Amino acid sequence: MVDIKNTRKAPFSENIRLREDGKAVVILDQTMLPSGTVYAQLKTPEEMYEAISSLKVRGAPAIGIFAAYCMYVTGAETAGQNPPGDEFLERLEKHGEYLKSSRPTAVNLSWAVDRMLKKAAEEIKRGSGPSQAAEALREEAFQIHREDIAMCRKISQHGLSLIKDGDGILTHCNAGPLATSQYGTALGPILLGKEMGMEFHVFADETRPLLQGARLTAYELQKAGVDVTLICDNMASLVMKNGWVQACFVGCDRIAANGDTANKIGTSGVAVLAAYYGIPFYVLGPTSTIDLSCSSGKDIPIEVRDGAEIKELFYERPSALPEVKCYNPAFDVTDSSLITAIVTEKGICRPPFEASIRSQLRGGA
Repeated sequence: MVDIKNTRKAPFSENIRLREDGKAVVILDQTMLPSGTVYAQLKTPEEMYEAISSLKVRGAPAIGIFAAYCMYVTGAETAGQNPPGDEFLERLEKHGEYLKSSRPTAVNLSWAVDRMLKKAAEEIKRGSGPSQAAEALREEAFQIHREDIAMCRKISQHGLSLIKDGDGILTHCNAGPLATSQYGTALGPILLGKEMGMEFHVFADETRPLLQGARLTAYELQKAGVDVTLICDNMASLVMKNGWVQACFVGCDRIAANGDTANKIGTSGVAVLAAYYGIPFYVLGPTSTIDLSCSSGKDIPIEVRDGAEIKELFYERPSALPEVKCYNPAFDVTDSSLITAIVTEKGICRPPFEASIRSQLRGGA
């Protein structure tokens, strides 16, 4: 792995934080980028739900961090009403289930909520009152955030070992600091390499229909001084054919036990193209995105969003007639046979993924 002790702190490491008084979660509203930098303060369950569903906060690890802070804020507010311990847990669980329903595909959301609920239950079982349990939730949320920062650094180190100075890299959607806590997952090796004096040329798919690649990835890379070229999604084949891409780096929202991976819609198409042109296709994400309860990609729920996003969202006038139907899945599943390797904070998993993933989760090499 690459030594990163002397590299500077990556940007956007506080795109999600707890407000100083602990009564709200503060986020950088990603729907306003790149035109404006707007921070939102979220206090109620409804505001928290809407922030996830409307993509004000997005990226699987970032959603997990956000959910942890939301559970603390809600828990502290509930504890302030001094309910019995069992009622405190019941109300916290109700909020957690509500929050989890905001986006079903990214497993980090349910992972973080369940971890916070488990912590609260342990405290109450130990004899703590709701106020003490809420304080434990505060520290647990901070710990989840700290773990994500460390995770991003390790993924960046492992991923950097897969590319060399001067490589062209294609990425889809956004898996940088905005989607995590620091460095990011798919963008982490690029940003880390840049800090160490390496140069890469990144082709960023615009990522229709919500343009995360154009609005967020290109923005992050440009601000970091990385040589980046924005392309339409349907241009990926041409830049690969031209020999300008030596590796594809993408993030992930859920990884099944067999290595099938859910990521932003269009990712599987990039993987098919990469396989055709003989280009390595790497998935980068934390082990918290691995869901062993999903034996394959067929078990991963896929969120389907409002078709108006396709026809209206970034247009002054609708791009299609009102009566034209739209199919707008937010994610697709890349078959494990198209994935060269899966990079997590624990190392690099290679086929057969079912064995390498389980070995890594057990602590093996």
